[in-house]
Amino acid sequence: MNKRILIILAVAFLATSCTEKINLKLDSTYTRLVVDGHIKSDTMVYSINLTKTSDYFSNAPSPRMVNATVSLTDGTNTFPLTETVPGQSGIYNTDPRFAGTIGKNYTLHITLPEVIAGTTEYTASSQLIGVTKLDSIKSVFRTDIGKEGVWQVKIYAQDPPGTKNYYMLNLYRNNVLWSDTINKIAVSENQFFAGNYIDGADVFYINNSHKWETLYPGDTIMVELSAITKEYYDFINQVKQAGFSIPFFTGPPANVQGNVSNQGVGFFAAYSSSFAKTVVK
Repeated sequence: MNKRILIILAVAFLATSCTEKINLKLDSTYTRLVVDGHIKSDTMVYSINLTKTSDYFSNAPSPRMVNATVSLTDGTNTFPLTETVPGQSGIYNTDPRFAGTIGKNYTLHITLPEVIAGTTEYTASSQLIGVTKLDSIKSVFRTDIGKEGVWQVKIYAQDPPGTKNYYMLNLYRNNVLWSDTINKIAVSENQFFAGNYIDGADVFYINNSHKWETLYPGDTIMVELSAITKEYYDFINQVKQAGFSIPFFTGPPANVQGNVSNQGVGFFAAYSSSFAKTVVK
């Protein structure tokens, strides 16, 4: 047996001897209520989704929280919500005539048919803040960024003076929501333009190499500018950061802070919006 064969066998032995099977035992977590929904100042149907948390490695969808009693109150009036498919959906809708009022604080009340985290009663509150008018938007194609270029979407609006404002922005392409995941939603505070005119601020960057989501001449795009609370602004940023824990074996990120009482998770938001459209040149 020559030296070359001996070296190959030695390397193979070392490679196999360094492999160790690790079995991770993860305990089942305790169940918590998850709340997801919002209302706005426009007259339409709004939905509140109620689910229960499940184990991290569970392959099944999160269990729906059905048969709950859900309502909204503004301190004077109470607005009951109705489960879309009673006993099955876990989705609770407002009346089609409902519209939030700017300046009011809305509280979501939830009574469950079963005990979760030691209680059946949950609340979440959010103030509905008025938004500035979105004057216009513009799309610009940059060939100097990336291999195949990048589309920039710019906005033009007057930031109201004298207040600390927080904004959320969504993008629609040909009447379909483009910012359909939380990582695509843009949020901003008015730290750098407080009380001034927002003159062409870049709010979306769209990689032209992603052919399924890039822009094309003739597309109609629309930006929705929403005035949100600081709590909702912080919540969105925390969710984005929690999804990018690198390296893999670092400690878990801190729990995302929502506004649901009694150890519930998620967020109930109230906000108003303004819109502007343009056609891609």
